[in-house]
Amino acid sequence: MDLALALVEEDHGPEVARTVARWTVMFMQRPGGQSQFSERLALPAGVAAPIREVLDGIVAEPADDHRLAELARRAALSERHLRRVFAEQTKTTPARFVERVRVEAARELLEGTSTPVDAVAERCGFGSPETMRRAFLRVLGVGPADYRARFRTTRLQESAA
Repeated sequence: MDLALALVEEDHGPEVARTVARWTVMFMQRPGGQSQFSERLALPAGVAAPIREVLDGIVAEPADDHRLAELARRAALSERHLRRVFAEQTKTTPARFVERVRVEAARELLEGTSTPVDAVAERCGFGSPETMRRAFLRVLGVGPADYRARFRTTRLQESAA
């Protein structure tokens, strides 16, 4: 896949290669041990209401208030029951799901814009650039600045220069 992306970039430029990488949910230049899937696509098929509505709300607005108490209120469940049903249906915790969705939203901004990292952190609900950095390291094994640098090019252009 890395070679294919390099060839696409050579023939059609870095923007087309980035688009293809996004379609295939890959880094332009992957770090080792990297998660390569979308949180939206990774959800189990059998998630039922009200958990499905909670998940949809998190994905639709990653920066919103998604603390457990707020999620429980939206689902009309107790916090304890929400945590149990959420884990049964999604195989993860609410907090972990929120973090991964926020990381995915930040990835999209880092890939497609030149928005400063601190503004990306705020827009995605992290609270601070340091919180976003720690989340990126937990989820992706790489910080936001390194992620942005790796997704910018396959480095063929740098080698040719």
